[in-house]
Amino acid sequence: MVVKPEWLRVKAPQRERVGSVKEILRDLGLNTVCEEASCPNIGECFNNGTATFLIMGPACTRACPYCDIDFEKKPKPLDPAEPEQLAEAVRRMRLNHVVVTSVNRDDLPDGGAAQFDRCIRAIRAASPGTTIEVLIPDLCGNWDALAIILQANPDVLNHNTETIARLYRRVRPQGSYQRSLELLQQTRARAPWVYTKTGIMVGLGETDAEVRQVMDDLRSVDCDILTIGQYLQPSQKHLGVVEFVRPEQFNAWSIYGESLGFLQVVASPLTRSSYHAEQVRALMERFPRERGDRLQAVSLPQSAIKPSHAES
Repeated sequence: MVVKPEWLRVKAPQRERVGSVKEILRDLGLNTVCEEASCPNIGECFNNGTATFLIMGPACTRACPYCDIDFEKKPKPLDPAEPEQLAEAVRRMRLNHVVVTSVNRDDLPDGGAAQFDRCIRAIRAASPGTTIEVLIPDLCGNWDALAIILQANPDVLNHNTETIARLYRRVRPQGSYQRSLELLQQTRARAPWVYTKTGIMVGLGETDAEVRQVMDDLRSVDCDILTIGQYLQPSQKHLGVVEFVRPEQFNAWSIYGESLGFLQVVASPLTRSSYHAEQVRALMERFPRERGDRLQAVSLPQSAIKPSHAES
């Protein structure tokens, strides 16, 4: 049995606040990635009255061996009431910043882009002062679908790179390192006012040099925000942890990322992609961008991105 080091232990949540948030979610029939993916920060986030909403789920069409979201169930048809129910939850919870993510829906022609669009617009109508972050799948490289999401004007477009190029086939077999980089580059080119964000996990066998290479590649596509956190094995059937990375190493990556020009690097053992995501509001005040009304007409060639380390 692998024993977690001291720096990975979290306080037990306050049941009263957690219960209050769960009551709202159950009342409106909503899912959160906090629960579905067994996030270690669920207690802290629910105690703070925040949550990362999981739409179009909870069944996923991919079977990534690190992820605890269910892929064995058949995805259900989209719920037309979901956008309004989500907006109502944001209103009831009085959220200043909301994160909306989804399972992979490769069964849908647009990967679920239209549902993201409807959710963003519903939240804007119900809670105009709330900043909106969407954490999206790779949409199978369908950039017309990406344009649908961007046209709804999210404040932050987040897509997780997850791991280094060398480990992609083992960690994310249905994904592509190149495709994830291109999604971030397409977002920057089409909607330069949107803040771009990504996250990676460590502890799966990567080296320090490989992590820094990912950071270099992300800056080459002008990614704004990066999160780096420790991978934790959800169960024995998932990928095992190769190493528990010490906090000092996370600090070193944070310093390196800031030297590259990221607007923000959040790196610690317990960091997750949407952990303390509300801090982006302060970032937007420091580095303001004027929101556009029309997407840029752009078509980037496949050769536009040439990461130094190819997938293997």
